[in-house]
Amino acid sequence: MLRYLKIYALLLRNSLIREMSFKANFLLWTVVEVLWFLGQVLFIDVLFSHIETLGDWTKWQVVALVGTHQVISQIFQAFFYVNLTQIPELVRTGKLDVYLTLPVDSQFAVSSKQFGVDNLVNTLIGLAITGFALSKLGVSPSLGGLLLYGFCVFLGVTVHYSVMCSLSTLCFWIIRAQGLVYGYFNLFNIGRYPDSVFKGAFRWVFTWVIPVILVANVPARVLTGVGAHPFEGAAQLAVTSALMFGLTRWFWQRGLARYSSASS
Repeated sequence: MLRYLKIYALLLRNSLIREMSFKANFLLWTVVEVLWFLGQVLFIDVLFSHIETLGDWTKWQVVALVGTHQVISQIFQAFFYVNLTQIPELVRTGKLDVYLTLPVDSQFAVSSKQFGVDNLVNTLIGLAITGFALSKLGVSPSLGGLLLYGFCVFLGVTVHYSVMCSLSTLCFWIIRAQGLVYGYFNLFNIGRYPDSVFKGAFRWVFTWVIPVILVANVPARVLTGVGAHPFEGAAQLAVTSALMFGLTRWFWQRGLARYSSASS
């Protein structure tokens, strides 16, 4: 494990050097993300000027949910998104051979080769908005509550990684899987809406099959106290993320067994 941490530290350092070579691009993307995020908060403000609650969510609880979704999605994008979207192209061109010859696990190698510094800046913005929402709610989470929130955020990132890695791994069978990968990237924005608005089969599918609803709703409920049993949601998210990560690992190994390298 220590060896992998040292390798990952070097990868992060190289990514930071690369990002700082294009400072204007870094600043531009940061500004765009901030404006997009502020637009979401403005939408919430307009929505709650007409209603008092949305299910069992109040205005500032929804703001905390949007902030939490921002934190999880930006951490996922910072560490994994670009890497996972490139897997189908690596398989199609045979460039995956390079990663298979490295003295590290192949799934680790393809999942961690790039890192987005600008996304971490946007993560801090999400944390700031979440903290502001808590101040409006008059909520002061305990240390245990903050630790549980952080753990749930980690689990949410794990779910996103597992689903998108599995979709990318389909390229071992269908060659081009970019449509599925980018489709999921749009799909996980569902998670920024309160779970109370979803009903029927839609809610069941995106809670149990592709659990994007759980990803941000569970940590937001834990942090803000929405609902009577937030720990049950945390337990459900923990079990779901563990199962999905295990399935992703198994699926990756099955995909590698079908892979024909560039040199066959």
